[in-house]
Amino acid sequence: MTQVYDTRRCNLGEGPLWHPELQELFWFDIIGKTLHSKAQSWTFGEHVSAAGWVDEDTLLVASETALFRFDLRTGNRTDICGLDADNPVTRSNDGRADPQGGFWIGTMGKNAEPNAGGIYRYYKGELRKLVSNITISNAICFAPDGETAYYTDTTDGRIMVWALGKDGWPEGEARVLVDLSSEDFGADGAVVDADGNLWNAQWGASRVACYGPDGGFIRAIYLPAKHVTCPAFGGPDLTTLFCTSATQGLAPPVIDNDPVQGQTFQTENVAKGQKEHQVIL
Repeated sequence: MTQVYDTRRCNLGEGPLWHPELQELFWFDIIGKTLHSKAQSWTFGEHVSAAGWVDEDTLLVASETALFRFDLRTGNRTDICGLDADNPVTRSNDGRADPQGGFWIGTMGKNAEPNAGGIYRYYKGELRKLVSNITISNAICFAPDGETAYYTDTTDGRIMVWALGKDGWPEGEARVLVDLSSEDFGADGAVVDADGNLWNAQWGASRVACYGPDGGFIRAIYLPAKHVTCPAFGGPDLTTLFCTSATQGLAPPVIDNDPVQGQTFQTENVAKGQKEHQVIL
């Protein structure tokens, strides 16, 4: 059964992260330039969208101009490297740590300008662009075998699968895993469970859909928000599916009359998730 986890409404909720050492969920309101936890919020001077955990006190946060260390105790920020810092058109969007300790982050135009964004990987001090000409980067996630990555461009509608080498860098060409290009909803953020099934939040469909490693549809979890944005597994046994949502793109009467839009949700006993991988700086 799906319940509201947090009643704060996000214009564009994104990037839920279950911190395995703190046993706590963190998530973002990108347009609100805010990082949330259940007990606290931090507001920044620019868009922030995704994070990985470094240690008990530290997150690696992606903003519109940089990847930076963020100290949860003090609120201090220390920049690690620039991220499209010289391009005022773009901001960060979807991102996640990989099994090798790298961090993948997608960018996009602030107004979804066509082909303005890309997908990058930060690993051992190097930020490398992996994919160019992305409009809305999403669904960055990794199979438990450590050999498989996924991503999508929401405007394209195809969830891609990509083989990884031993250091986590992609090898060869990505191929299509799930083709949703003919659907009337958008493939948004995604996470992979411990069995290798991919859970994709679907903007406009009020659901998180599960696909097997072969791309076959398994089932869907429906949420009361129309624009669901990104799932994450968490809880003490990693069987709770959290999901962010957005009010962005909804008509004012819908936003005014339905307060659950933009809230963050939890669904118990969905599947067994993976522990979120630690970022190695």
